Amino acid sequence: MALDDKRKRIFIKHKMCRFCADLSLKIDYKDPKTLAVFTTERGKIIPRRISGNCARHQRILALAIKRARNIALLPFTTAKVKIKEYREF
Repeated sequence: MALDDKRKRIFIKHKMCRFCADLSLKIDYKDPKTLAVFTTERGKIIPRRISGNCARHQRILALAIKRARNIALLPFTTAKVKIKEYREF
């Protein structure tokens, strides 16, 4: 028996940067809908290993998100509302 018969090749599909693939897409800090895709519901910036952006566009994207936060187009964080139940004894 040859060991090559039992081995399986695993193909990893690498994510493609959407800004490199489609040159019509622009990163603009004044467009909160596009920037909101790259933030979590808590307001954190999604890392490039998850979003699939290249290093260049991830740096530009992070800067645009930070600028949009400073002029209040995007939230820094979401408010966590804690509801306390008051019990009467």
